[in-house]
Formats: sequence, C-alpha cells, structure tokens
Amino acid sequence: MIGRSMLSIIVPCLNEAEGIGDTLAALAPLRARGAEVIVVDGGSSDGTPTRAAPHADCVISAPRGRASQMNAGAGRARNEILLFLHADTLLPESADALIVEGLTRTRRGWGRFDVAISGSHPLLRVVAWLMNVRSRLTGIATGDQAIFATRTLFTAAGGYPAIALMEDIALCKQLKRFGPPLCLKHRLTASGRRWEKRGVVRTILLMWRLRLAYWLGADPGKLAVRYERG
Repeated sequence: MIGRSMLSIIVPCLNEAEGIGDTLAALAPLRARGAEVIVVDGGSSDGTPTRAAPHADCVISAPRGRASQMNAGAGRARNEILLFLHADTLLPESADALIVEGLTRTRRGWGRFDVAISGSHPLLRVVAWLMNVRSRLTGIATGDQAIFATRTLFTAAGGYPAIALMEDIALCKQLKRFGPPLCLKHRLTASGRRWEKRGVVRTILLMWRLRLAYWLGADPGKLAVRYERG
C-alpha cells in the first residue's frame, strides 16, 4: 500500500502574492504527515516566490504556462503520487488519506476531487455541480478539481502536453487510456474570483465556447488568446 508520505503537491503560480500564503498554510497538516509541497513560479513580478517560500519544501521557476510549470514541478518531486493544485484552491483536510485509500482500494492510478466554488453568486453552485457531474460522465477532469496521478502513470501518459490552454483536458485524455479516474466525492474549495471578476454568465459561456472549439480541433494557442481577452 502506498503511504501517506508519498504525496507531492505541485502548485503552479503567477502573481499570486496576495493569496498564496493562505493556500500553502492550509497544507501544513499534510506536510506534517510527510507530504511534499513544490511551488513553481512562472515569472511573478509581485513577490510570490518570497511569500511562498516559508510554506513550501521548495520554490522553483519555470517558463510561464501551467503545463510547463506543472511538468517542472513533477520533475522535481520526490514522491510517488503527484497532485496538481491551483494557487487559489483549498484541499480537504484529509486529502492525503483520501487519495491513498481510494487509489489502493480501486487499484486506479489517477483521479480528482469534487469541487465547490467559493463566492456569493448563486450560479457558482450550479457551475460546480455541472463540473462534477460532467467529470463523472466523461472521465475528464479540470485543473480546478486537483488532478492527481501516480508518478508511473503520469510519466507513461507523457505528462502535461506543451499547449497554452486545455492542458488538463489533454492530460486526462491520455490518462484515460490507462483506466478511468478515481472520482472522490469529497470537495475541495476553488476560488470563484475568475467567474466573479469577468461575470459568471459571461465566463460560463466563454468556457463552453472554448471547450467546444478545442474538441473540434482549434489551436490551443489561439484559444488561450481568446481566454485572456475574455
């Protein structure tokens, strides 16, 4: 059985100085049980690495882009289970035990959590529900759901593909070749700031259009430009 201490948490970030301390501080109980926390900075200009350093096992730099940063973190990780966590997301308190028990019991090699989205807009609860249901039906997870995988399977799948957007979907498609995901019903909490800043309905429609375009073969680089423009 894989031990709890065999968890490496990889946090890609870019200009997250305001909230990175709280995210990483919440991981302190997992670190006390042996989990490793690796922060991968993509060129922040706001002092994010300095804020992160006291709460992480190491802070490294990588070319900007979540795929590049997460692959760099995976390459630095020492442990057998890799978990990729957004810088504004809080894991369940017993995330390490849930992952280890679930992977051992089901004999699967990867998975994700259900998600709840913080924020005041009532539609955020609908967004989270749809994400969880869609993920169960399709076997595809988003980065908001904290994808995790054994190092062996992650390597066999080729890691995150070097694309500017939809890297989480592309990775899941590769991981599915080796088996379905473990869908943990326990919820992590993702920040709703992205939806609230741009407008919840507007962001929902934008993401639907981008995902549809990706499935139809659009260039992820061009989709990333559309995403940044909102």
